[in-house]
Amino acid sequence: MSKSNYFSSKSVFGQLISLIDDSIIKKEVKKCDSDRYTKRFKTKDHLISMLFCSFSKCTSLRETSGAMLGLSGKTSSFQLNHIPKRSTLSDANKKRDVLVFENIYHQLLKQYGGFLSDSRIKDIIKKQVKIFDSSTISLFKDIMGCVGRNPKSGQRKGGIKVHTVVNADEMVPSLVWFSEAKTHDHNFLEKLKCDENTIYVFDKGYNDYRAFEHFTIQKTGFVTRIKDNASYLSIEKLDVGERIHNGVLEDEIIEIDVKKGNEISKLRLRKVTFYDRANKREFEFITNLFDLRADLIAALYKIRWQIELLFKQLKQNFPLKYFLGDNENAIKIQIYCVLIVNLLLAVIKKKLKRSWAFSNLVSFCKIHLFNYINLIRFLENPEKDWIIDKAEQEQLSFNW
Repeated sequence: MSKSNYFSSKSVFGQLISLIDDSIIKKEVKKCDSDRYTKRFKTKDHLISMLFCSFSKCTSLRETSGAMLGLSGKTSSFQLNHIPKRSTLSDANKKRDVLVFENIYHQLLKQYGGFLSDSRIKDIIKKQVKIFDSSTISLFKDIMGCVGRNPKSGQRKGGIKVHTVVNADEMVPSLVWFSEAKTHDHNFLEKLKCDENTIYVFDKGYNDYRAFEHFTIQKTGFVTRIKDNASYLSIEKLDVGERIHNGVLEDEIIEIDVKKGNEISKLRLRKVTFYDRANKREFEFITNLFDLRADLIAALYKIRWQIELLFKQLKQNFPLKYFLGDNENAIKIQIYCVLIVNLLLAVIKKKLKRSWAFSNLVSFCKIHLFNYINLIRFLENPEKDWIIDKAEQEQLSFNW
């Protein structure tokens, strides 16, 4: 029987790690001085170990270090110089600054962002659409303050809130900010960069009139839903015209009060009422985009649901229920490594002409992590080897 058509000199894990340019790691290690006072377990070894944890879906330090001990003699393709013991990995997660992992992620996003980009949204809107939202991850200890009442048992679990910004044309996080679960969402707005070529789309949980005024002054667009108890003054009703057939029920200019201490200023915004026929629901949006068609305002907000799918993708495919450390630094390192893995798999998925479900791609990589298969070639035509083998078997049966 012939040799596999998909043989590679690198394991699947080695091929995935090779997407990370070594110069990026060296640059960020030097910048953050993250190998200072470290004799053996360097930043690169730490990064590869945590990426292995995410790819293989390990749920504990014991499982991660134990699985990696079985890699002896198989590390040349991804240049792992030191396989860590459980205590070594635990100490590194606690002491090595998360900043180096954050910077490596952003450098990779800078490298692959253009490749992942889908320009169709920007071609229509002519601006960069950015979506942001938050997702809360429950923790096994009260490491970061959680929301809600104290339980009767007195044993309170913590929670970390992950605020994420994604470019709508890339759908991988471009900005991540962590807070305690009890922190109100609108505190995140001050972290956003204002730009006249940007439109932010977000849920009504981030409603902050002072931030809306700041966006407007800086010529930064936004679209969100109006709060149910919002107080405003209707200034002018705009003509809906043919847009009513697209679901637009009402389009008007409104004025809201912005309170700053003892002072109150007026801010003019636009309110669009839209009926979603598919879900039989009525939505009210507010925005500072006065030149955009009313139905496009609704379409922009609909894009926001993509970030919900991203959170679902991350939580379903990676071990974010289990953390390898009971401290804030270790948790953040693991989250950034999950984001790196998600980005690398997004790059692989984008390279493929054949359509693969993301969850199937994750499962395939986990199962074949240390098999020497040419990843791209196999994923493009996974049935090819089976067809060849079947033909050979039929030929043998005829000879017999």
